[in-house]
Amino acid sequence: MAIDGPALREDGNVTDVPIRDDMIRLGQFLKLASVIETGGEAKLRIAAGEVTVNGEVEVRRGRQLHRGDVVVIDGERLRVA
Repeated sequence: MAIDGPALREDGNVTDVPIRDDMIRLGQFLKLASVIETGGEAKLRIAAGEVTVNGEVEVRRGRQLHRGDVVVIDGERLRVA
C-alpha cells in the first residue's frame, strides 16, 4: 500500500485512517492518508471521477466524510476511523 505509519491499521483489504474531529472533507482525507500529495491533485483526481465514497463516484472534494465511510482510489480502500 502507498500509506503506512503507526496510526494506520489495515483490516483485511481496508486501511483505517484515524481522524481527529467528527468529520473531514474528502480532499483533506486523501492528503491525510498520503495517497495524494497536494490539494490540486485531489481536485483533479476527484473531478475526473477517480474516487468513490461508499461505492459511489464522488466528484466533490468538499464532500464531508464521517467515521465508517470507505473511500477507494487506485484500488486502495481507506476507511475513516
